[in-house]
Amino acid sequence: ASQNVSEEFAEAARQLKKEAPRIQFGKIDVTDQHDLRKEFNIREFPTVKFFVDGSREDPIDCKGVRQASAFITWVKRRTGPSTVLINSMDQAEAIINADNLAVIGFFKELHNDSMEVFCETAKDVPEMPFGMTSREDVCANYGIQTNTLVVFKKGKPVHNEVLEDGRQSKLDLTRLIKTFTLDLVTEYNLETSVKIFDVPVENHILLFIPTNSKTFNVTYENYKSAAPEFRGKIMFVLVNTNETRNGRLFEYFRIREVDVPAVRILNLTSNAKYKMPADEVTVENLRHFCQNYLNGKAKLHLSSEEIREDWDKMPVKVLVGKNFSRIVF
Repeated sequence: ASQNVSEEFAEAARQLKKEAPRIQFGKIDVTDQHDLRKEFNIREFPTVKFFVDGSREDPIDCKGVRQASAFITWVKRRTGPSTVLINSMDQAEAIINADNLAVIGFFKELHNDSMEVFCETAKDVPEMPFGMTSREDVCANYGIQTNTLVVFKKGKPVHNEVLEDGRQSKLDLTRLIKTFTLDLVTEYNLETSVKIFDVPVENHILLFIPTNSKTFNVTYENYKSAAPEFRGKIMFVLVNTNETRNGRLFEYFRIREVDVPAVRILNLTSNAKYKMPADEVTVENLRHFCQNYLNGKAKLHLSSEEIREDWDKMPVKVLVGKNFSRIVF
């Protein structure tokens, strides 16, 4: 993956050389550059940072960008306008239909806090075109009456987000918009795992189930039906327990065949795991579990080995999660 990004990065440098010669692209192998690695707190590879006005203080992180076209857009939006100002219906339709995805901000006037947040968000989502307008006829054509961000997919609106000053942060909107680069429920595999972690949503819910089971279709539809409500807050992932290559995930969550279907929530920042208390995977149970988790009411799930039969036979007792509290406290 690192090699691919390196090649795309070099391609972006070649394409921008004539168009924007003032923007320099550089590459550093930090394996023997320990001082630089420490100064810029490099912990993962590849890491891309943008230095502005010759200053090495507070460079801007360029995260989750992997294609040359996205690198070019990212740099252009940092050095110039981050969104296209739409002045006509034709212009709006051209942007909406140009790509698979497009994001349009409809505003009453172009000078408010929510518009500033919209423009800042555009800088961090170079994978899709961003436009904004305050034209009454354009807003009316799409039935918009208040400040609203609309995500279009294949030319059709798929999500309306009312923008209120101070309510949404740039990160909130970035999380929401980037989820549209994935399906509502994403099946975990080697290819999608990279895309899943590129979207900056730190809460993941995982459904572990064999996809050839008799109850799969009903369970999956319930799971998918609960997902839209939590878009941008919790990412919905499907893990096929028939797929042996997912074995490390089963071990990590301590999922056994007798446990499936099983539902867990993982927080990527703390690595805390939560188990859905209900056994049935219904829309209501899923909704309740997700809401409780977001409200801080879900119980932490501490995986435990089974209690050994001979745990009490020796002077030193063998404790696991399931008998730890009872014996120690």
